[in-house]
Amino acid sequence: MSAEYPDAALPDSASPGSAVLSVRDLTVTFPSDAGPVQAVRGVSYDLMPGEVLGIVGESGSGKSVSSMAVMGLLPKTARTTGSVRFRGRELLGLPEKEMTAVRGKRIAMIFQDPMTSLNPVYKIGWQLSEAVLAHHDVSKEVARKRSLELLEIVGIPSPDKRIDQYPHEFSGGMRQRVVIAIAMANDPDVIIADEPTTALDVTVQAQVLEALRAAQHETGAAMVLITHDLGVVAGQADRVLVMYAGKPVEIGPIDGIYYQPRMPYTVGLLGSLPRLDQRTQEKLTPIPGTPPSVVNLPPGCPFAPRCPLKSDVCLRTEPSLLPVLGAEHQAACHHSDLLAYEGAMDVFSTDPNAAPGQGPQGEQHLGEEPGQSPDRAPRQEPGQAPGQEPGQETGGTTGQEPGRPPGQHPGQDRRDPGQDPQSGAAQ
Repeated sequence: MSAEYPDAALPDSASPGSAVLSVRDLTVTFPSDAGPVQAVRGVSYDLMPGEVLGIVGESGSGKSVSSMAVMGLLPKTARTTGSVRFRGRELLGLPEKEMTAVRGKRIAMIFQDPMTSLNPVYKIGWQLSEAVLAHHDVSKEVARKRSLELLEIVGIPSPDKRIDQYPHEFSGGMRQRVVIAIAMANDPDVIIADEPTTALDVTVQAQVLEALRAAQHETGAAMVLITHDLGVVAGQADRVLVMYAGKPVEIGPIDGIYYQPRMPYTVGLLGSLPRLDQRTQEKLTPIPGTPPSVVNLPPGCPFAPRCPLKSDVCLRTEPSLLPVLGAEHQAACHHSDLLAYEGAMDVFSTDPNAAPGQGPQGEQHLGEEPGQSPDRAPRQEPGQAPGQEPGQETGGTTGQEPGRPPGQHPGQDRRDPGQDPQSGAAQ
């Protein structure tokens, strides 16, 4: 940020190279007439400087609630436990006045619906300037100049004219880019983007994602990207955390999650998406059933009623996150070792009318207890040589997609963050 915006020092006990945001065993419970709602159950992750962590899962899996807890924006009725440390400083239980100095300045959030995030009776320029003036002792002229810079960075055409317009005069994609500009106004260390591309068409979605890349490049911030769109995550994230029923069920590097998933729910999510890198016309594999209610969850794995791999142990004991392909890739599944031998079509039925838990041939698929080894060849990954074990390198990146340069993420191209974003046309 320019020297015109002095940065008031905040307590910072984190050492260089350590996590900028560290979440440990975060739980959030809401009271209800039916019983306690366990919205978040034991979320833990470390966010390193400049890293993008994607959090994916179905609606109601606890993605947004966990990030609202980090921001201190939950209602007073919510019961939050665990630890959220920003650069070594504990945020849970921080007085509101101190939390206000962090929120928006050091940790910024991009909310899902820009029309409810922006005030319809104030001009865009006023709302951008407010974000600057709330944390810096500068003149209105300086704040307006900064607002113009921000609109230009996120690709708003004719920013000198647009700055004096109201939110209803912008398209949905342009409103979302304005919200991104507000989030980056104070050069935060962490940006939390909650479903930033929801309800946008593909073209506008690409422009918003470009604005997010520009925001991260401009601020150098680490980012938590919350979405249900695995295609968005593929082009943006460095690591992925998959949530189900309020709890992380798999976390790991982007290539490991996409090409070597070790949790049936992750396998089902990937199998339900069309792929452009496969020439065979394979059917998609939906996941039958619905997520469980997080009120009075039964014992065992919450995904068991929908899982063709379930066995007796799945109904008795909920699995913990354990390393499966190195320390960085962890999965919560009693049968994670079996998934080295199975693809989505080997686990789930392609029949859209299949019953929950039904396998590809209509039977309960694979009932081995943990430790039993099926007598079949391992699943071959894209670019994997015959006989090569999953995860074994062949001189290139593990799980590398043919024709994809090393380091480029699966699903879509990832532009160099140093490149200038293309200006989005008025919608």
